[in-house]
Amino acid sequence: MACTTSSPQKDLSRICDSSGCSDRSGNYVSNHSSAASSDEEARIRVLEDVARQDPRAAYDLGLRYFRGDGVRQDSYQALQWMREAAERGDLNAQKALGRLYLTGLEEMGADYREAEKWLRIAASRGDKESEQLLVEAAAFASEERRSGEIYHRWVNRWQPVFYQRWYYGYPYLGTWRGNYWYY
Repeated sequence: MACTTSSPQKDLSRICDSSGCSDRSGNYVSNHSSAASSDEEARIRVLEDVARQDPRAAYDLGLRYFRGDGVRQDSYQALQWMREAAERGDLNAQKALGRLYLTGLEEMGADYREAEKWLRIAASRGDKESEQLLVEAAAFASEERRSGEIYHRWVNRWQPVFYQRWYYGYPYLGTWRGNYWYY
């Protein structure tokens, strides 16, 4: 009885695209670029240009980086663009930074001073949610409160809610028409 063995293929990746799914070796390179991804890349490049001028576009770009919508998901870039928008007066971005700094973002821990700063700015502009979050941020400002179980329960309760809102609850402010973003 003959026994044949085949060595398992190493470095296989499952690639799924509009044409279906297939297993490909890790060193597979495709020269095929889809028109859709090329269009999306062009829209993002234009959005980056607009974001340098318009804080609403910077907010949208930060949201896209947070979600991984049209770009590789990148929490650092999301935070950078949100901060850019917030520093130029965008209320949505100011509130967003307050929330992100209050609960932390992925590998970034909480920063209560930054959370308080941005929530205070948003609250001074009349944002009721920021006023409520500011009270909670003050409650966790002391070291002993942050290290306690109350804080950890609070973060475990609210961080998923904030993430859910980021992914599904906040619409983009601009629209793409023709070859430009309109705000």
